[in-house]
Amino acid sequence: MIKVGDRLPNATFRMIEDGKMVPRTTDDIFKGKRVVLVGVPGAFTPTCHRNHVPGFVANADSIRAKNVDTIAVTSVNDHWVMHNWGEALGGNGKRVLFLADPAAEFAKAIGLDFDASAGLGGIRSKRYAMLVEDGAVKVLNIEPESGKAEVSGAENMIKSL
Repeated sequence: MIKVGDRLPNATFRMIEDGKMVPRTTDDIFKGKRVVLVGVPGAFTPTCHRNHVPGFVANADSIRAKNVDTIAVTSVNDHWVMHNWGEALGGNGKRVLFLADPAAEFAKAIGLDFDASAGLGGIRSKRYAMLVEDGAVKVLNIEPESGKAEVSGAENMIKSL
């Protein structure tokens, strides 16, 4: 499992830009930047949609005011679902990136995957929020309880910045 001080592994996410799918590598997103990365089990799922990601969207300006270049959300969903979720939350207009990890490759590479076959149909990402500086993890807040978004929530991340 990834920990503070580790570098993010090379991975490729998918995004929608100008109506088309585009790949974005970890270098594209994190190299030379200070990024808050939020990982969630699933777009539109109750805790993710109501309690977790909205806090990052609502507090985007406060987070950026702490020298954060980018706020990104990743989930094991396809790029169209992530794009539409960003629109539904008003995140796309707040410059929050919604990054698809459809085969859980990134979640597995950082060791924050889990088997959610019973409830969500397959491998998913654990709930977390991390601060990444130039590809290195500086803060890592992993949610210990399923269905909660406290340790990994926006308010806690703001305190960590």
